[in-house]
Amino acid sequence: MRKLLTSLSISVVVSLLSLGSAQAAGDAVELKSVSWKHGGLFGTYDRAAAQRGLQVYREVCAGCHGLGLVAFRTLADLGFSEEEIKALAAESEFVDGPDGDGEMFERPGKPSDKFPSPFPNEQAARASNGGAYPPDLSLITKARAHGDDYLYSLLTGYTDVPADFTLAEGMNYNAYFAGHQIAMPSPLSDDAVEYADGTPATVDQMAKDVTVFLAWAAEPKLEQRKSVGLKVILFLLILAAVFYAVKRKVWSDLH
Repeated sequence: MRKLLTSLSISVVVSLLSLGSAQAAGDAVELKSVSWKHGGLFGTYDRAAAQRGLQVYREVCAGCHGLGLVAFRTLADLGFSEEEIKALAAESEFVDGPDGDGEMFERPGKPSDKFPSPFPNEQAARASNGGAYPPDLSLITKARAHGDDYLYSLLTGYTDVPADFTLAEGMNYNAYFAGHQIAMPSPLSDDAVEYADGTPATVDQMAKDVTVFLAWAAEPKLEQRKSVGLKVILFLLILAAVFYAVKRKVWSDLH
């Protein structure tokens, strides 16, 4: 299992890196900068945004992109109840078995299952996408520096083709993609989803929300890590103060 996960992680990173960098040599583009709530030393995930982002992923992205390293049960960290998680998982079908007769069978998803891939293998994925391979999104925000800003910039970077730019057949122009040519058409359009909380589903809002969700998917323990780090820093500061007080006491006695 460990070898499988390692191989999957490597293939995901390689696939993402093959997409190129919007800041490649000679093609540097300044990314859009967003003040993410989960950024910084004290940052925490915006759970409302992450829940909306899950909706965007499921209704817009999941048709092409998997999330194979994320289990349904981890959605509890975003505020989903056990019943909601069971209902979400049950919407997907998984091949399981063998049963008592040695046959494989399909069953509804369970909370312990990971988000399914929309394709059975890479060849099927390429065949359905004109030869392009839609990468798994589990680690998308960790595939490059400033991954959150890059993903948001990419999703909102589709524009009309400049007059002096030659676009290859079947490609789409994106200001933040390497070479500005990307096989994936713009996945977002205004009102592509209908948010349950009434938030206007603009392209900008959906791009931010799905970025928050995918940032959480890539690092679900970020808040715990920061909490431990702050406690360690506080402990070291107190320890340093104690050592300083002892040092002053020792030297004062000597003099």
